[in-house]
Amino acid sequence: MTQQPLLEIAAGSLGSALAAQEGGADRVELCSSLAEGGITPSHGMLAVVRDRVRIPVYVLVRPRDGDFLYDDADFEMMRRDIETCAQLGFDGVVIGALDADGVVDPRCRELVSAAGKLGVTFHRAIDASADLRRSLEEVVALGCERVLTSGGCANALAGAAAIAGLVEQAAGRIRILAGAGIRSQNLAEVARLSRAHEFHGSARSVRRSAMRYLNPALQGLSPDTDQTSVAEVRAMKSALASIAFPSG
Repeated sequence: MTQQPLLEIAAGSLGSALAAQEGGADRVELCSSLAEGGITPSHGMLAVVRDRVRIPVYVLVRPRDGDFLYDDADFEMMRRDIETCAQLGFDGVVIGALDADGVVDPRCRELVSAAGKLGVTFHRAIDASADLRRSLEEVVALGCERVLTSGGCANALAGAAAIAGLVEQAAGRIRILAGAGIRSQNLAEVARLSRAHEFHGSARSVRRSAMRYLNPALQGLSPDTDQTSVAEVRAMKSALASIAFPSG
């Protein structure tokens, strides 16, 4: 079966999620604190995004920044967040956890079970694992529908060859979502080298503050924010449309 190319935008705010939708993104990964790798959004943010965004939205379920080694309390928080996502009617969730030796934590199965009918993506915790190929098999066994990866490298272009190996290993059992550092300028090259059909980026640009008064004593507190650019999302979609993807 031919897999159609797809663009997912990581959105760290309602504004970014709406910009992703306006720009033609196929799906949103919703989070907060995107600059720190993303954590689970607040209930208020979840509710408003679900009300206003019409394209599929997957919610990042991550209780804190830092590593992916979680204790029982962290897992309880993640389970409850997944239940909230189900109650609010989201399309899916994004999960991931490792043990201290860099192996996929078997308790992730509890998170997949909590998701029920929701789609489940395993996030870039896989890139922090000790063995990408082994971890892919463990993620497949969990029942996840896709895995987000940069091939264990700092960005998807650097890890494109490793991503291609994962695409081959997956053999259609799970979708490989290439992500990290993807922009319209390099998307075609990442697609060619990785042989992935799904791509993940934030399409961020600086949104200048509308404040007329700025306290000069707060020089370390920037009033500007990063927000998804409608124009960049459109450029990424245009780049995808220009790529001749192989069938199968």
